[in-house]
Amino acid sequence: MTRWQDARMEVPRIGPLGWVLAGLRGLAIVLVTYGGLVVFLLLRLLEWPIHGLQRPWSSWITQGVCRATIAIMGFVYVRRGRPMQGQGAIVANHAGWIDIFSLNAADRVYFVSKDDVSDWPAIGFLARITGTMFITRKSTEAKRQQEMMEERLRAGHRLLFFPEGTSTDTLHVLPFKTPLFQAFYTHGMDRVLHIQPVTVVYHAPPGRDARYYGWWADMSFAAHFLQVLATPRQGRIEVIFHPEVPVDGFPGRKELAAYCERVIRTAHPLAERN
Repeated sequence: MTRWQDARMEVPRIGPLGWVLAGLRGLAIVLVTYGGLVVFLLLRLLEWPIHGLQRPWSSWITQGVCRATIAIMGFVYVRRGRPMQGQGAIVANHAGWIDIFSLNAADRVYFVSKDDVSDWPAIGFLARITGTMFITRKSTEAKRQQEMMEERLRAGHRLLFFPEGTSTDTLHVLPFKTPLFQAFYTHGMDRVLHIQPVTVVYHAPPGRDARYYGWWADMSFAAHFLQVLATPRQGRIEVIFHPEVPVDGFPGRKELAAYCERVIRTAHPLAERN
């Protein structure tokens, strides 16, 4: 029996019109992204001396750029539920690079990402500038990273991370890993923080493979990005915000992670068994 991770997806060949569409969309995204970056950096020059680690102004620029990018790519975008207003973090299922735009468009959040992303051309730079927190999987770094998360949460940042630890084909929700949840149980943080589960659903374009927007295994980022840009009629992105829950309502990280996984998986209309 073939595992879903090993199942390959047939990708349609890009025709002449697709290349033109990809070029126009790509140019528009570059202009919006780097135009927004200029405004973002100017705001940060004013924001930093006044607010320090907090980012009450510049985060709106990030959200605006991501909303514009979703529109440029041609997606139908639907947000259900309401982002929490209090202090805490968000956890979501992970399909691939499109999640960056889908989730930033829905709320002003700061991603927790694997440290190798910081070295990606262009994307790594943008991620660092916009406040992404980079972590490693080394056990020796666990304590330092927990301290970093605590500092960011106390500054009012709404951190967003993917407990699955890897991206998928959009049709599977993998078992949640629990180490990052431990940061919510240090130094009394559990008494003030809330966690909000979010389900992200990608509906493929008509007639295309249901996994069309998934990014997994050894798929090339550049090729997948180009394929999405060249798609004449996009599918639909659905972002579902579930009610937030208090961290101290759960005895430990394992119970909290299991709850979030169950809520996200149950609400995913396309999710298959692993």
